[in-house]
Amino acid sequence: MTVLVTGAFGLVGSETVRQLAADGTAVVATDLDIPDNQKKAAKLPAGVTVRYADLTDPAAVDALLKQVAPSAVIHLAAIMPPLCFARRGLARKVNVDAVANLLRAAEKLPTTPRFVQASSIAVYGARNPHTISDVLTADTPVHATELYGAHKVEAEALVRDAALDWVILRLGGVLTVDMMGLMNADNIYFEGLLPIDNRINTVDVRDVARAFVAATTAEVAGQTLLIGGDESHRLRQGDIAPGMAGAMGLVGGLPVGLKGDPDNDAAWMSTDWMDTAHSQEVLDFQRYSWPDMLMETADKAGALRPLLRLAAPLSRRILERRSPYRHFGKPYADPWGRVAAKWGDPSPDTP
Repeated sequence: MTVLVTGAFGLVGSETVRQLAADGTAVVATDLDIPDNQKKAAKLPAGVTVRYADLTDPAAVDALLKQVAPSAVIHLAAIMPPLCFARRGLARKVNVDAVANLLRAAEKLPTTPRFVQASSIAVYGARNPHTISDVLTADTPVHATELYGAHKVEAEALVRDAALDWVILRLGGVLTVDMMGLMNADNIYFEGLLPIDNRINTVDVRDVARAFVAATTAEVAGQTLLIGGDESHRLRQGDIAPGMAGAMGLVGGLPVGLKGDPDNDAAWMSTDWMDTAHSQEVLDFQRYSWPDMLMETADKAGALRPLLRLAAPLSRRILERRSPYRHFGKPYADPWGRVAAKWGDPSPDTP
C-alpha cells in the first residue's frame, strides 16, 4: 500500500508521515518546494519519498497522482486561520480548488485511491455556550460563519460528489506537547483574542495522526467522523494556554483574556465539545488525555521550569502590552472585530 500525504510538513502532516513510516507503509510526502520544507524533508524517516508539488496547479497534480498511483490520499494541505483571512484569494485556491484538482486527478487513475479529507469543526460556525447545550455530532447541521469553515464546507461537498471511496475527518483543536515550536507573534495574538469561556474539544496531534492512518484502511468509507480527544479534552478556551504555560513553569505568565458576550451568538469562535464515541469505536485513535499532555509538557521543560517560573511576571507584562484587548474598554471579547482589524475580513466568500 502506498499513501500520499499532502501538507506533509505541517503539524499534522509530519506526525502522520512518521506514523505511516513506522507501520511499514510506503509513504509519499508532498508539500511546497520551499527552503523550510527542504530542511524538514532531510529529517524524514528512512524510506519516505518526497515529491514537491503545487496543488493549485492542475497539471502538477495530474503528474503527481500518475507518478505515485497511491492506494490512499490523506489530504491535509490548507491555509488556516489567521493567515487565511489575510490571503483570501490564495486560501480559496488551496482550501477548495486544490481539493478539486486532487479529486479529478485521482478519479482518472486506473485504480482510484481512498481519499481521506481533513476538515474542521469550523464547519458548524460560531457556538455560543450560553444558548447551546448539546455537543457536536456528525449529524449536527453545518452553518459556517467565517471563511475557513466555509471553505471546509465546500471542500467536503466536492469530496462527497467524487467517484471514489472517501472519508472526512472533522478535527477539533489540535495540540502538541512541543508548543514552543509553534509560538509566534500572530499565534499569540490570535490566541489572546478568543473568548476564554468558548467551549473547545482539543486533541493531541499524535492521536489525530493515528486517526488519519486508521482511516486509510478502516471500514469507514463514506463516513464523516469527528476527531477530538477523550472527555478530559472538553475544555474552555481559557484553560489551554495557561495550562500548557503552567506545565512548562510559566505559572501566571499569560494575561487573562475576556469572556464572550452571552447575548451575541455571532461573537464566538467555531469550536465546541464533540461526541467522539463512534469515531473512537471505528478508528481507535485516542491515546493521550489532557492531563497526560500536561505531564509530558512538564517533563520536556525539565530544568527550564524554575527559570520560566522566574520569568513569568515579565512575560505577563510584555504580553499584556501586546494584548488584542489592551485599552479595549468593553466587557466582552470581540474576536471577529479584532481579526478584521489585524488580518482582514473573516466572513465567508460572497457567491
